[in-house]
Amino acid sequence: QVQLVESGGGLVQPGGSLRLSCAASGSIFSINVMGWYRQAPGKQRELVAAITSGGKTNYADSVKGRFIISRGNAKNTVYLQMNSLNPEDTAVYYCNARGVRVYWGQGTQVTVSS
Repeated sequence: QVQLVESGGGLVQPGGSLRLSCAASGSIFSINVMGWYRQAPGKQRELVAAITSGGKTNYADSVKGRFIISRGNAKNTVYLQMNSLNPEDTAVYYCNARGVRVYWGQGTQVTVSS
């Protein structure tokens, strides 16, 4: 089993920045990919960014050039640096870990509003 705990969400003005963190515990040796998804009201959950254990990254087109995903030195933490935020980025952001199984965090709310 893997447990994921997210932090760093909140309210930010358009053009601002936030950094999300996700700490994994448990059977972290089984994780191949970690990433972030988001779900806005009335919309499906969508991939935002992902990073493999080898450091390869993948981003949704809507966040390329604005968001950066990275992993901590201990490899059990993943970060999402979000810059130039706009109201369309408002959503609940979920940390995701994939190996033999798929694990989800509880979600953290990001609201972009003036």
